[in-house]
Amino acid sequence: MSKEVNFAIIGLGMGANRAKTAATTPGSKLVCVCDLVEEKAKAIATQYGCDYSTDMNRVFERDDVDVVGVMTPSGTHADVAIKAVKAGKNVFTTKPMDIKVEKCDALIAAAKKAHVVLAVDFDCRYSEVNRRLAKFISDGGLGKLILADLQMKWYRDQGYYDGGFPAGWRKDLRYEGGSVANQGVHSLDLLLWWIGPVKEVYGRSGTLAHNIKTEDITVAMLTFKNGAWGVVETTTCSYPDLGTVMEITGQNGTATWKGNVDMLKVKDKADLTLESLPPQPGPNNIIEDMMSAVTKGTPVAVNGKEGRKSVQLFNAIYESSRTGKAVRLR
Repeated sequence: MSKEVNFAIIGLGMGANRAKTAATTPGSKLVCVCDLVEEKAKAIATQYGCDYSTDMNRVFERDDVDVVGVMTPSGTHADVAIKAVKAGKNVFTTKPMDIKVEKCDALIAAAKKAHVVLAVDFDCRYSEVNRRLAKFISDGGLGKLILADLQMKWYRDQGYYDGGFPAGWRKDLRYEGGSVANQGVHSLDLLLWWIGPVKEVYGRSGTLAHNIKTEDITVAMLTFKNGAWGVVETTTCSYPDLGTVMEITGQNGTATWKGNVDMLKVKDKADLTLESLPPQPGPNNIIEDMMSAVTKGTPVAVNGKEGRKSVQLFNAIYESSRTGKAVRLR
């Protein structure tokens, strides 16, 4: 492998941002971008001085690509990534890992067989502040965990669902799930990271404000394996967009998250602040994470097994909504 780690990005919606990061991170080189819309691929390739293609298979055939970033519609992530790993490429997908658990399992197995790195790009995992809170909670700083609340009240108009490429993919069950599987999955991942695995879920999902086949509102009650309870609310019907708030409560105190850690209060520790906690160094983004994993063998922030957890959870919520019964997770 060359001194630089060479990246290719497939899909240039959100992938345009990852292409920029790959092109500007020291030690990383963006060698190719790929999109079905040639004008878009050509424009980004010109901007960053790399090659472009409209055929992902041509990208996978290149000997100079070390890492492939998959930024296509959610329901295609595993299919595209499996093609990449079978070509011997290290790979990361944007969130979620896919919308079906069985596809996640197939990708994990393919990456293991090919002996390549597999990661899922949950960018909240790269926040140093979030890492501090994760370490504080895991060390028992909040005491026995009791309750975890997630309220995600976002707004998306009908044009959001009608648009995209291919047009309308966000409202198509072949490619997407809905508010908890798309917008809410970042926060689900944080809950699973901070609190731990879920034992049982009771959920209800519906479509109340948009002309879509996917859901635009979900409410769920969670029971975590450690005994804590959780409440999840996600919607894209909230005008104005009110953002996301999470609250983690233990016997000793509470942490609040509003796009970043907003408050940390613990009994009998009036001087405690998030800033006073020990630093938790790590990669700043998925590009740095993959570079370290490929060149040094370090573990990625979210590997395939970790990435699968949030997919399993939102599918359990949807199953509970369909059946009207609680679903136990293995």
